[in-house]
Amino acid sequence: MSLVTAALRRPITTVIITLSLLLFSVLAVLKIPIDIFPQLNSPTIYVIESYGGMSPQQMEGFFSSRMQDQFLYVNGIKNISAKNIQGLTLLKLSFYENTDMAEASAQVALQVNRAMKFFPPGALPPQVVRFDASSLPVGQLVLSSKTRSLKEIYDMASTLVRPMFSAVPGLSAPPPFGANSRTITVNVDPNKLRSYNLTADEVVMALSKFNVMSPSGNLHLNNTMYVTTINSLIKNVADFADIPILTKNGIPIYIKDVARVSDASDVTVSYALINGRRSVYIPAVKTSDASTWAVVSNLKAKLPEIQNLLPEDVKVSYEFDQSVAVMNSVQSLLHEGGLGALLTGLMVLLFLRDWRSSLIVIVTIPVSILIGVLLLTLFGQTINIMTLSGLALAIGILVDQATVTIESIHQHQEQGTHKRKAIYNACQEIAVPLLLILFCILAVFAPSFMMTGIPRAMFLPLSLSIGLTMIASYFMAQTLVPILSNWLLKEHHIGHFKSDSPGFFDKFKKRYRFGLYRSMRHKGKVIIGYLVLTLGLAAAAFVYIGKDMMPKVNNGQFQLRIKEPDGTRLERTEESVKQVLQVIDSTVNHQVAISSAYVGLVPSSYGVSNLYVFNTGTHEAVIQVNLNADYHVNMDELKDVLRRNIHYKLPKLRLNFEPIDMTEKIMSQGAATPIEVRIAGKKMDELKVYADQVVSALWHIDYLRDVQIAQPLRLPTISIAIDRLKASQLGLQMDDIARSVTASTSSSRFTQKIQWLDENNTYTYQVQVQVPEYVMNTMDELREIPLVKGQLTPTLGDIATFNTQYLPGEYDRQGPRRYLTVMANIHKKDLGTATADVQQAIRELQAPPRGVVVEMKGMSTLLLDTMGSLQLGLACAVVVIFLLLAANYQSVKLSLTALVTIPAVILGSLAMLLLTGSTLNLQSYMGMIMSTGVSVANAILIVSNAEALRLDFRNARTAALASATTRLRPILMTSMAMIAGMIPMAMGMGETGEQAAPLGRAVIGGLFASTFAALFILPLLFVWMKEKSTFDSESLLPQDEPDHQKLLVEKDKYSVN
Repeated sequence: MSLVTAALRRPITTVIITLSLLLFSVLAVLKIPIDIFPQLNSPTIYVIESYGGMSPQQMEGFFSSRMQDQFLYVNGIKNISAKNIQGLTLLKLSFYENTDMAEASAQVALQVNRAMKFFPPGALPPQVVRFDASSLPVGQLVLSSKTRSLKEIYDMASTLVRPMFSAVPGLSAPPPFGANSRTITVNVDPNKLRSYNLTADEVVMALSKFNVMSPSGNLHLNNTMYVTTINSLIKNVADFADIPILTKNGIPIYIKDVARVSDASDVTVSYALINGRRSVYIPAVKTSDASTWAVVSNLKAKLPEIQNLLPEDVKVSYEFDQSVAVMNSVQSLLHEGGLGALLTGLMVLLFLRDWRSSLIVIVTIPVSILIGVLLLTLFGQTINIMTLSGLALAIGILVDQATVTIESIHQHQEQGTHKRKAIYNACQEIAVPLLLILFCILAVFAPSFMMTGIPRAMFLPLSLSIGLTMIASYFMAQTLVPILSNWLLKEHHIGHFKSDSPGFFDKFKKRYRFGLYRSMRHKGKVIIGYLVLTLGLAAAAFVYIGKDMMPKVNNGQFQLRIKEPDGTRLERTEESVKQVLQVIDSTVNHQVAISSAYVGLVPSSYGVSNLYVFNTGTHEAVIQVNLNADYHVNMDELKDVLRRNIHYKLPKLRLNFEPIDMTEKIMSQGAATPIEVRIAGKKMDELKVYADQVVSALWHIDYLRDVQIAQPLRLPTISIAIDRLKASQLGLQMDDIARSVTASTSSSRFTQKIQWLDENNTYTYQVQVQVPEYVMNTMDELREIPLVKGQLTPTLGDIATFNTQYLPGEYDRQGPRRYLTVMANIHKKDLGTATADVQQAIRELQAPPRGVVVEMKGMSTLLLDTMGSLQLGLACAVVVIFLLLAANYQSVKLSLTALVTIPAVILGSLAMLLLTGSTLNLQSYMGMIMSTGVSVANAILIVSNAEALRLDFRNARTAALASATTRLRPILMTSMAMIAGMIPMAMGMGETGEQAAPLGRAVIGGLFASTFAALFILPLLFVWMKEKSTFDSESLLPQDEPDHQKLLVEKDKYSVN
């Protein structure tokens, strides 16, 4: 039993099933996650290890190399890259597609445990984090107070606010930014130490001996069991000052005699500035599978509860809300889709001139879309710009299915068939062609299942949204449409649609048929000219058009990284940041809504925070600026003005604008700039020389900006060379010397673990000995560090020499090679052109030294991979459609005939993109592929009907004319309806409408061109292909032999007058 028969036999049951599906669909719409992009599921694991005070080279040798060796035993690893800066190693493990990441994480953790056996003493276990491009900050929770210190605010953020994040589903809980962890500091005075003949290490030893964690025991006295406690731990911070260091001549020397104890924070290495004032914030980081909108909404709902936990003078606010951009994108697409559906309905009404028929067509659109959303939830998809773009695209195709059905019903009624019979016959007649159209459009998107990486993650949700909605539409066309037609349409007599005088469309149809008849005399020349022209122009347009990953969006935000000369003190960099903020504010006429800046390194206690903000030293800062919503400016032009203004005021600063919004960050995959050139090898000197040549070459490309080497290569270093012979003669050991130097120039945090328990909040804090930075600020102070307990001499200067030099501040490595990165931004140019120009500039350089490898990285590589995947996908789609048509028609000629519109689609899409100044990107490419499916659908309507008529008339020319004339109105109606539906999207209305605009423009251009080809070229090719073909069946069964005596009773029905 066919679908039509079943639906018409039990119409109430069919309607009830449809309504039930709509109910579940509405529930699915209310619960489906909302985000900017689909889940990317990037198979990546990060391993982070911190060890304060170690040089980049030491971090590379003692940690990074050891772990890389062990990770080679992990299955599925694609590559391992490492960044090593002072006190930090950050390893990125990339895995092949379809790797079991749960098992991979377990294997990585196991190998980390093995590598720890080789770590230096005092090293903490590394952090293993599953992190990908979708795990991004979606805002900042800012804490501020006019009366409290940063240390107090930071401690509240850590102990009160951060634990609340666990109550928000899908929200990670990274450490706060803006200050250092609360620490009990013992600031020793070098002069007082020398006066008592003490070293800083002796202070450390005294603390460790008189502040000891001891478990409690039990004592049974009579019938009572007592818990026995001992005051081995210091309870009050002030009591640390009364700890005796040693006794000389019967007189004890206390810590308070040589040091000042305070409840403070670790050595300051960073500041966070909100609107130029020091503040504390916690980044709100969503997990990769969480909905941005749901996470932010739930966090905002928690704000009153969080505020109640804090004192009244501490205020909490949510800033840099990325969910606004997400909802703006979603609302823009919904608005464009709704307006497109309205225009589509009006276009259908214009062609059908029957409000009842138009109503039936329009009703099927939301029904099919809602059922499609229900099916999307079953496939684990979210509402994002890709699925919404697919649903918006599907509107035109949904109209096609319903319109063809209604048009066929009207044709049968026009021939005098009773309404019920006309509906049944029409639906049965077009069931197979509609199913073939469905398969062909689904075939267009089938290659998305064979893609990998970003192209698959982006293209598959769009394919599913269109495919699932089309499947729903097909079932509606075969079930709901015939039922509604029976209930709503009226009986029509013969000639109901004809008037006494021919209308505009009748005149147009007659002229079209006459023009098509005349062009058949020159069909060979027309077809060859068409193919040569379309293929040639399409190839030229493809070479000329700009290529990008995604359309650029002006969202009123930007992120700027500034770099002072390597090694600049934190306070000087902070001052530069404040001056930059002033320049920005004056440049935009005081239209800054909020600004955020992070200056300096991430504290060594929270190495995982480097996943969110990565600075290589105190000379770096990252600034984020959000402009007022009503301030509209071209961001490329604004950035260029800011470059000039900042360089004028601060000429030594190096600038680099980085991705800020979620779209840019996700597509950049961690790259700081669109252009990245990696120079890899074994010798840093060779890499530096060749990287300088690349920088010089890129400076000559006039549209590149911020060209620089990413890594700091001139970090000021004081090399302390210990004379081991002298040290041995003086009875010194290297361990004693190192501990004394570390306690004086850094702190004892990593050399001796001493903790204090705050009984008020039940948290433990580090106790550390250090020499204040304002004291240890000359070379003489460094030389006078005492080394022997109880003696003024020898000092460090007695056994060591000091040499000031410049060394790399960062060692990056991938596999066995170190590498340097030359990066650059692009000003008003597409990524494809920039990539080609950079590659050409590198080719013109001298060949790199032996062992040095130069390659493009970052978004350039991603663009090439994506374009390659899409081109292969388009080619595969054409092949799949051809095979599908050949299987249906049992004819290679007919299959090739149906594909003749594809060159017009490609040319039309590229031409429209060029005319509107758009680039060929992921969105526009999808629009082109979509247009290919629609063009084939129109071609199928003509070819299927023409072949059936050819077998009836025994004349290919008459059949082509009849078929093209009969299908003229359905093709024009569906094409114009889809074009009308795409106009709002193509106009890029709304704040983020630019993201989907190229998709709509590609569809409009492709449909315009393909409609022309389907109506004027396709019939000619059909005649050319089938003019001399036989009428025999392709079947090999003898009973399928055709009746050659069949009368051609309708031979002259469509003849041209």
